[in-house]
Amino acid sequence: MSDYSGQITTPAQPNIGNPGEVYDRLYFSQTLSNVGNYATRVTNALGALFGPRGGKYLNAPYGAFQDSTDQVAANTTTAYAVTFDTTDFSNGVTLSNSSRLNVSQSGIYNIQFSIQFTNTTNASQDVDVWFRKNGTNADKSNSRFGFAPRKSAGDPFHTIAAINYFVSLNANDYVEIMWRPTDVGVSIEQYPAGTSPTRPAVPSAIVTLSFVSNLSV
Repeated sequence: MSDYSGQITTPAQPNIGNPGEVYDRLYFSQTLSNVGNYATRVTNALGALFGPRGGKYLNAPYGAFQDSTDQVAANTTTAYAVTFDTTDFSNGVTLSNSSRLNVSQSGIYNIQFSIQFTNTTNASQDVDVWFRKNGTNADKSNSRFGFAPRKSAGDPFHTIAAINYFVSLNANDYVEIMWRPTDVGVSIEQYPAGTSPTRPAVPSAIVTLSFVSNLSV
């Protein structure tokens, strides 16, 4: 279960009531006490927020996901969604259908990815990577990455494609990362953990989706 005890809570409004027609010392004493207590709670909340480590009390939506499998393209005329099989962190951002990053709260989000591409062909190749929102291509969101030919039959060319992008999402919207290579010899590939020295595995794809701001009104 998540621990929310360290987060800032909204102070309850004071109970002021309605004054009578005649001055009542007890009423004004209680009212001033309630207002004073409320002001103290507000001051404490603002102090926690704007203090030297105030950011630790903020709770904004975020999600981080990765994939541990190879991903291939069957042809060069189809758009393929980058898929993920592992949820690293999830707070208001969830994964569905292996590729959809869903948000439960509207806002401006920053999506960042790193994709491990491999080129096994003897020629230079390109791959387009872009975003879709709710199944529709996001306008002007495409990036084209170029890859050198393979080094040898047993040593393909490999590189990381990475970018970040701001996207406006409403509650229950989702965003996907799409890709299309110029040759099926280009794929998304994972690499196992290494030795001498011990090294962690290389995920085929990593993505994060982080809340940046509420939507402009």
